[in-house]
Amino acid sequence: MPTFSRAFGINKSQGELDFVDVPLHTDMWLFVDPFAIGQRVDPWSQQCHRTLVAFFQRVVDDIRAGYLEEARALLAHLREPNETRFGLSKKRPAGAGIGPQQAQQLYEALKESSAVKTGFLSSLEECELMIEGIGRDKISDLTTNVIRAHLVEYTVQQCNLHAVPTQTVSLAPCFNPDTFVWQSRYADLPVWKGRPIVLVPKVIARFGTAYDHQDYYRHYVLDYLQAEEREAASSLVHTLKSGKRVVYKKDVQRKYPCTKDFLYRFSREHPGILKKYRAELADLEKKGLGAIVQNEDEQLIAEVLVAALRAIPPGNADAAHYHRLMIGVLEFVLFPSLLNPKKEKEIHDGRKRIDILMENGAHAGIFHRLHDVRKLPCAFVPIECKNYTTEVANPELDQLSGRFSVNRGQFGILCCRNFEDRGLFIKRCRDTLKDGRGLIVPLDDERVMHLLENVLTGKRHKIDDDLAGLINEVWVS
Repeated sequence: MPTFSRAFGINKSQGELDFVDVPLHTDMWLFVDPFAIGQRVDPWSQQCHRTLVAFFQRVVDDIRAGYLEEARALLAHLREPNETRFGLSKKRPAGAGIGPQQAQQLYEALKESSAVKTGFLSSLEECELMIEGIGRDKISDLTTNVIRAHLVEYTVQQCNLHAVPTQTVSLAPCFNPDTFVWQSRYADLPVWKGRPIVLVPKVIARFGTAYDHQDYYRHYVLDYLQAEEREAASSLVHTLKSGKRVVYKKDVQRKYPCTKDFLYRFSREHPGILKKYRAELADLEKKGLGAIVQNEDEQLIAEVLVAALRAIPPGNADAAHYHRLMIGVLEFVLFPSLLNPKKEKEIHDGRKRIDILMENGAHAGIFHRLHDVRKLPCAFVPIECKNYTTEVANPELDQLSGRFSVNRGQFGILCCRNFEDRGLFIKRCRDTLKDGRGLIVPLDDERVMHLLENVLTGKRHKIDDDLAGLINEVWVS
């Protein structure tokens, strides 16, 4: 079964790719989770989150204000997003999601929901807890529809990054959060067997959505009700021979059956439980425990990358090969802290280019501490790749520091093959930092291979410490 990377000649593993490498003959059992998007701190995810909030809030506001036709019109443009190859079908990409009839059902469910009418529902993902007929597949499909324009832009960037051929195709309507209008448009997308493909960043892909009404009911609602029944000495309390008083969860389930209307009423009466549920899910996201599991052998990938780096000779003739390899190496080593790589990003109206520009999505670790603790702007991280046979020096430092700005960031990485006098280059990096021209960290082959060695030896967790050491080498003088 061909995957996207194989069909389009990208010679990289999933670990080296920023997007989900989907099969093209069928749907992949994955979902786009709006909660995961909302918890991300990288600029692309935040743009998607703002679009989702704008759409959902307008639908809810229209229903509450009695503008039912306006709400219906917003929901009527939802379609089955087959182009992502996400869904529940087992054969050809068909989608189990939102078509015209299901869009009407979605409208009816929202219109009749007490959670919507009262304004208690605060986010799209909470629909899974409180509105009958809206589950994870509908939420994923709705999310994909609403952020379609962002996913298309991402796909175009990834195709440019990996030299994937594209064709101009007509898109399904895209939601404009500024005008609240669905707009038809064209875009240059990869096409396979006459069907366009839209890529999804693996950082927002999930095997299931975070919000799960059964999980919320079993582990939060029932636990609370068990304690409440015990404290009230209700008829559900049983006294054991030891004298211990217990309430069995199965008895509580019979008294309070799991319906979404009940979960809405319970949550409204006990908002602290819902708040606790959301906080614990957010904590899992920050720890990266919600992300999809890589099925590949990371140690094998690291071994292949080390061999590939050694095989590329320094020099201008192989500069493109080195550049392409380093895109994969950095994605593999730095994900999910740095992600969404863009190739040769233009700045200053095209007068300057950045080899690679990545977004900072770190919730913890050195890339988080750089801006949160050390107050160094680094929402975006420019990366320059120099496959030189000679020493990199001040001109290369000046070139990279010239890409910095308050909005883009003031931290960058300079990748090169080796140093004759690395100590001297570190001093130059310190001078650049002291002069207020930004923080630049050099990564030569020796350091890159050391980072990959951590993966080879099952010590991926040490990568952040090693990166912190490289940064402190320049920062602390």
